Amino acid sequence: MNRAGPAAAPGLGLSEAEARERLRRDGPNALPGNRTRPLWAIAGAVVMEPMFLMLLCAGAIYLALGERTDAIFLLLSVLVIIGITLVQERKTQRALEALRDLSAPLARVIRDGREQRVAATDVVLGDVLALGEGERVAADAVMLEGLLEADESLLTGESVPASKSAAGDAVEVFAGTLVTRGRGMARVIGIAANTAAGRIGEALAATVETASPLQRASRTLVRRFGLAALACAVGLALLNWLWDGHGLLDSLLSGVALAIAILPEEFPVILTVFLALGAWRIARHKVLTRRLSAVETLGAITVLAADKTGTLTQNRMVVAELALGHDLFRVDGKAAPSAFHELARLALLATPVDSADPMEHAIRAFGAQHLSEGDRAFADSAIKEYALSPDLLAMSRAAPLAEGGFAIGAKGAPEAVMIMCRLDAAQEEAWNRQVHAMAVRGLRVLAVAAADWPGQAWPDTQRELPFRFVGLLGLIDPPRDGARAAVDECHAAGIRVLMMTGDHEVTARAIAAQVGLSDAPRSISGADIDALDDAQLAIRLAEVEVCARVKPTQKLRLVRALQQCGEVVGMTGDGVNDAPALKAADAGVAMGGRGTDVAREAAALVVLDDDFASLVAAIRQGRRIYDNIGKAVRFVVAVHLPVVVLALLPSLLHWPILLMPLQIVLLELLIDPACSIVFEAAPASARIMRRPPRAPGESPFRLANLGCGAIQGAGLAAILAACYGATLLLRGSQELARGAVFLGLVLAVLLLVLANGQPAQPLWRITWRENPWLPGLLGAGAFMLALLAGVTPLRAAIGLHGVGGEALLLIAALASLCAVWLEGIRRVLCRWKPSLVGN
Repeated sequence: MNRAGPAAAPGLGLSEAEARERLRRDGPNALPGNRTRPLWAIAGAVVMEPMFLMLLCAGAIYLALGERTDAIFLLLSVLVIIGITLVQERKTQRALEALRDLSAPLARVIRDGREQRVAATDVVLGDVLALGEGERVAADAVMLEGLLEADESLLTGESVPASKSAAGDAVEVFAGTLVTRGRGMARVIGIAANTAAGRIGEALAATVETASPLQRASRTLVRRFGLAALACAVGLALLNWLWDGHGLLDSLLSGVALAIAILPEEFPVILTVFLALGAWRIARHKVLTRRLSAVETLGAITVLAADKTGTLTQNRMVVAELALGHDLFRVDGKAAPSAFHELARLALLATPVDSADPMEHAIRAFGAQHLSEGDRAFADSAIKEYALSPDLLAMSRAAPLAEGGFAIGAKGAPEAVMIMCRLDAAQEEAWNRQVHAMAVRGLRVLAVAAADWPGQAWPDTQRELPFRFVGLLGLIDPPRDGARAAVDECHAAGIRVLMMTGDHEVTARAIAAQVGLSDAPRSISGADIDALDDAQLAIRLAEVEVCARVKPTQKLRLVRALQQCGEVVGMTGDGVNDAPALKAADAGVAMGGRGTDVAREAAALVVLDDDFASLVAAIRQGRRIYDNIGKAVRFVVAVHLPVVVLALLPSLLHWPILLMPLQIVLLELLIDPACSIVFEAAPASARIMRRPPRAPGESPFRLANLGCGAIQGAGLAAILAACYGATLLLRGSQELARGAVFLGLVLAVLLLVLANGQPAQPLWRITWRENPWLPGLLGAGAFMLALLAGVTPLRAAIGLHGVGGEALLLIAALASLCAVWLEGIRRVLCRWKPSLVGN
């Protein structure tokens, strides 16, 4: 993970070999407590779930009845379900651990004489930390150089930052504190539990994953269903015993079966698995989810307020245009015409070799591509420089000529260079028109001038040199390659993109047009924002695509104004001052590459590569995850309803008991992986980014979605119950009716997986390649059917008998009727309620 940076002073810091040895000797810089949850603890939590407690009760009742084979089979089946649940839980845990590793803070250290970024856990004793504004201190350290202020409220409770200077004796900075101002170097003297934070409490290192709103809603729903299941189970047991004349233990078994059928214990599993694995899938698109609730929010974003620099653009300057009066050269990979060589050579001469300014880096890169080696060597031979000053935004550099004297190149703000060249009004007006035309195209414009000097006494200021105006240089931070396509995708998805930048309005509008925000982008400036009250600002924001000359402190007000209009706001930011707005946004997005630690901690999401297209890909994944949760919830409701009906109806109609706990356990072997693995991997709808965002209050547990599942299940229940009753009436065979209906129910479960996993297309059009888990589940279902139909001891163990040719014909008829019902419901939904099927 090491990333090399600028060179440091010789002898400062450790070598890589020393750091590796100390890491091996002392261990990672992490507090104990963030340990993997052991399997036995997960298994214990699973066994304490209501459904498993009821299954254990059923096993005990079988033993009391003397049915040892049934009891052993039931308990072994319970162990299989626990194993499936453990696999799901462990997969979820691994996904969360991977995300936690990605979100671990980075530290800047000096190693091998260079500044590098390493994981904070890899910081060792003796490392030299490079500290800057907005960064967390990775370990306890002693200041070596520099002056900074640190927020130590984590340790002291004091809100006023403490001053830290290398001038004092052994001045310490502490792990976990935040640098709020200044820069410095510090040598590490304490790591892990041996830091001040570690001595206060090792629990500081533990990351607690809080439940998301959907998870809390599902648990509430399951608790309510649990109470209803208990009441219904008791009622059914009493009904069977007192009214239907069944034995007490048989009645208790039927009550347990009903309770298991009613309890939708899959809901919490669905949400835990989907959100955790969804966050892991989003991380594969270079977007880190710091809070699981953000996965839910992604699909509801209606406004995406994005920084221009580095997010929509590449965060690097390039020379785009050169202007000589009316002659214009647009840089597009071709060699610059000879007429423009003087302008390029003078601009390079006026550019220092060791500058960190991105525009000067761009000029030097242009010179390396378009000028000869001799021209570049001449520019590097400069021996005299007039620096940029607040009262004159221009600089000059002079290089000696072979024939004697000096050639001077100057560059700077066009108005400053015009003053230095003493242009008349007509000349100024002509050049200003050109400057404005270039600015409208999104360019940052520099003017270039030239002068000759005999080499005698230099004047005190560059104003006194005899400059002549040469031309203009236009630079641009080019849009990212995928920015326009990503913006178009947002627009198609009903998401409004609002660009925020500190640039001038003219430049900002030009970039906005290039990335596709609008053909004629409208803007509002920071000054306008300050002049408007909240109501006026909300109205104005609805009319613009660009916020220009915006200060970080104004972003919080922008977020709140948008939210007051009912918008779900996603906002990007990278600085310390962006943190309040990132925290207030519905989905705060920090830039991982250039962002500060404070911004990352305040945000719910971190774009690791700072690319707007990555964020849009995450939104697409967020919508897919939400859609799949809805599919799984609908499936759970649909699959439970026929089981409930088939468990309850025989008692009400004085029919023989149909479903027993053993049979429901077998169904759970299909239901659990289907709802938590197969649906999680279901592919996105082709129209997922061509429909508007969902309403903020919408939920997979809304009545429309639950009702759709209930309609599916009610139809299947009616078909299966009618078959059971008709077979009992016409054939008088309880064994034939029970075997055919139960195996038909297994097939119905598989049909429900197909109907809800790909609701926008017919049942028979299976997306084998797009969902790798679907063939496995269908194969497992077919294998289960084969075992139940062909293995006599297994049928006898679960209470089924004699599955012959007549039963197979009956099963085929049941499957056909169920398929016709589900396909009919699917077509109705596609036409009348397309949002439920992902259209």
